[in-house]
Amino acid sequence: MRDRPDFNPSVAALPPYNAGMNVEVARRLSGRQDIARLASNENPDGCSPKVLEALASAAFEPARYADPACTLLREAIARDTGAPIETIVCGNGSEEMIAAIARATLTPGRTALTVVPSFGLHEIEPLAAGARVVKVPMTPAFGFDLDALEAALAKVPAVVFLSSPWNPVGPALDRDGLRRLIAATPPRTLFVLDEAYFEYADEGGPDGIEVLRASGIPHAVLRTFSKAYGLAGLRAGYAVCSDAETARVVAAAKTPFNVNAAAQVAAVAALDDKAWMRASVKRLKDERARVRDGLEGLGFRVAPSQTNFLFFDCGGDSADFVAALLKEGIIVKAWREPGFTTYMRATIGTPSENDRLIVALAASDRHDCA
Repeated sequence: MRDRPDFNPSVAALPPYNAGMNVEVARRLSGRQDIARLASNENPDGCSPKVLEALASAAFEPARYADPACTLLREAIARDTGAPIETIVCGNGSEEMIAAIARATLTPGRTALTVVPSFGLHEIEPLAAGARVVKVPMTPAFGFDLDALEAALAKVPAVVFLSSPWNPVGPALDRDGLRRLIAATPPRTLFVLDEAYFEYADEGGPDGIEVLRASGIPHAVLRTFSKAYGLAGLRAGYAVCSDAETARVVAAAKTPFNVNAAAQVAAVAALDDKAWMRASVKRLKDERARVRDGLEGLGFRVAPSQTNFLFFDCGGDSADFVAALLKEGIIVKAWREPGFTTYMRATIGTPSENDRLIVALAASDRHDCA
């Protein structure tokens, strides 16, 4: 065997991230051109026309380095959220903020807490830092196990990563549940609330930035432009931190020029057209209800969702369902975490894409879930 570098064992042992299949790969494997992309929770409506106008304007200069401080974008986020600009850190998607927070808070021997099923990077990034990851399973009713989370928080993890609305399951913490977990969080634990799907949450739900700001505990709230704003291909997200010092340390853990110039211009323009975003969100929430009814009518057990996707039990190995759907030109995601391999997650797409999914699942002879 050839000699190999002495790799960092924490990184060498990382599990792969469960990413959605690329459309060109799906075309080659299925032999079809009309691919329904329902695996990565992208916005089928695209993005605001104002974004395309901004990218075609003189504001976007490809030959120039992007602003490493993301000044205009942070100013726009501060206006939108009411957060002080010095507490805002921008990233190459909110995913980079997860990595930066893990680097900023975790060392070998420390513990990160999250839930299962989990967003992969809530586990992968702490593991890369050499930390131990404790995962609290969801309840049988597809909810957050608040009692178990409180017990795990009592053991004083260095950081807790919670997504609400919850990727990959779909439900969100209500105000009382969020406050209960905040009250259980020790002063030395950084509470990270991942609100990537915040815009899809039910009316009247808690705004994590506001609730955590009032709590006084160390925290970071993560949001992204990839989902409701339709900028997944450009990668722009941010963290709103509890104080300027937390933001400084998180920012120190990322690379300079981390948010490219196109992403900064696009994100500012997207925030300037929230009417477009809200109209898109309403359409997708209406479709979500229709698709949920369709899946339940076929006998699938579907988790409640405040996102742009549905998580449901196939009653068999979800990898088999995914392979069969791919033959029909439909990409969805099989969930592979132990204990949840009968589940799949499907993005809410266009009405025609959603109809294709329901028809293909109806044709399956394995949809008689308990």
